Amino acid sequence: MRIFFYILMALVTMTIVQIHPSEQSHADSVDIYTVQPGDTLWKISRTYQIGLSEIINANPQFDNPDLIYPGDDVTIPLKTEVKSIEDEVIRITNEMRQQHGLQPLEGDWQLSRVARYKSRDMRDQNYFSHQSPTYGSPFEMIEQFNVSYQRAAENIAAGQQNPRSVVDSWMNSQGHRENILDPNMTHIGVGYAEGGQYNNYWTQMFIAR
Repeated sequence: MRIFFYILMALVTMTIVQIHPSEQSHADSVDIYTVQPGDTLWKISRTYQIGLSEIINANPQFDNPDLIYPGDDVTIPLKTEVKSIEDEVIRITNEMRQQHGLQPLEGDWQLSRVARYKSRDMRDQNYFSHQSPTYGSPFEMIEQFNVSYQRAAENIAAGQQNPRSVVDSWMNSQGHRENILDPNMTHIGVGYAEGGQYNNYWTQMFIAR
């Protein structure tokens, strides 16, 4: 297995407009799902493409997450706005690949979940590095989340205001560009986190299966 790590961080200057917390919040939307016969929280998590732990955390009313019954209501944290930002990064990344005659990467929601946790970890732990004090290297982190792969790479960035600017920044950096245009990669996950020292944290994870 091979894994490549590249770092890109925007320079913070006095000319950058700071976003106030009240302006930068992306509220999570929720859905209420009524349990059907044969359902489990794991099955529901796969249907909604959300991690099981997120569903369990959103539903403290279940003393035993393994025991749910038809008619029970399950709160589903959709994170619609964050996912739309992440999906736009994937779309622009594939646009870059297609401009260079490469096949688009398949978005992988489980890999995006890993990338989202990485971006949040950088924000919450106040660091900017491929080596996480919580999860270790990207290689170790992907394995902890039970995502299988043969080859992997990671791009990270901080400070860019929107999907277009972060992809442009990566494309203007040789190492990041090589990851984006790697013809051997097959899947992509993107994680975005708002707030913290640099206001915006971005993670791209690429894998080949």
